[in-house]
Amino acid sequence: MKIGIDARAAIWYRGTGIGTYTYQLSRNLVGLDSRNTYRFFWPGDEYKDLDPRTDAVFNSILRHKDKFWEEVHIPAALEGDNINVYHVPQNGIGLPVRKGCPFVVTVHDLIPYVYPETVGRNYLKVFLQEMPRIMEEADIVITVSEWSKKDIQKIFKLPDERILVTYEAAEDIYRPLDRKKCREIISQKYAVPGRFVLYLGGFGPRKNISSLVNAFFELKNELDPDVNLVVVGKPGRDFEELNLLVDALGIRDRVLFPGFAPVEDLPLFYNAAAVFVYPSIYEGFGLPPIEAMACGTPTITSNVSSIPEVVGDGAVLINPFNSLELAENIYTLLNDEDLALQYTVKGLARANQYSWKKTAELTMQAYERFA
Repeated sequence: MKIGIDARAAIWYRGTGIGTYTYQLSRNLVGLDSRNTYRFFWPGDEYKDLDPRTDAVFNSILRHKDKFWEEVHIPAALEGDNINVYHVPQNGIGLPVRKGCPFVVTVHDLIPYVYPETVGRNYLKVFLQEMPRIMEEADIVITVSEWSKKDIQKIFKLPDERILVTYEAAEDIYRPLDRKKCREIISQKYAVPGRFVLYLGGFGPRKNISSLVNAFFELKNELDPDVNLVVVGKPGRDFEELNLLVDALGIRDRVLFPGFAPVEDLPLFYNAAAVFVYPSIYEGFGLPPIEAMACGTPTITSNVSSIPEVVGDGAVLINPFNSLELAENIYTLLNDEDLALQYTVKGLARANQYSWKKTAELTMQAYERFA
């Protein structure tokens, strides 16, 4: 078969769950599938990093997001190349308006339906307008957890046979490293000294960082003065509100915002951290806890949505709406070396259950339904 994949998210959204998924799925498909041929619609020439097979075709797309793509260019390309299956990994957004072959879409979550107040207005508008058509026209909907599958069935009434669950995984760069060396690099490059509790993963309201800041405030007098809270990421929506909270609590000297860190530095942060905390109130999968666990970092995360399904017994699960419970568990992991080691071991074992190779293999099986 000839399989087309909209791979724009691999570059446009790199560093997010959707971007990582698209990049790793593309990379593993070209490495594993010797039966089918692929045409990737890819922005720029970064696809060269994938070491693609000679029969894989990469169309370099220079223009940014516009309607010409969905209405004219892609339908013509799919028909002209006799594409047998077309896959849109970024929640189906960008699905062609004209259907000339079976469609596969990956819908990572339905957060705009479940928590509309936590997403931007433009994205909310596009998602709510497009998703009914996407669900109607998709022959197979791939999603990344049983929890997301349940949401899809609840909202759109799709039957089991049209939904496939393929879990995500930590990328290969997330692995245990020399922790002392990582702390030295992070200290020099980002001015983050001493031991620290780490959060990374976005600044939207759904991420619930304010609960972590409140928990750290409750702890600050119980911890050694060199233990800080480090929140990594490019300031975005709700960042100013978080800043105001830090000032109001009087912990500006203990909460550090090193700003944006490129993907290649994230394993250094995970390995340098004493504890990783991810108090999100909703995830379709939730890559950061798995990435931290793959680095051997003791992890605390939420007991809601897909997160317990994903992390299993590899992380401490807490009520994300209870800052005192979060504070108690942070304190315990920072001060109980035996318990921290237990979660290092259990976290590594759990993270190792997932792989992008498995994701690609299951996705190939979905394509084969149309052979």
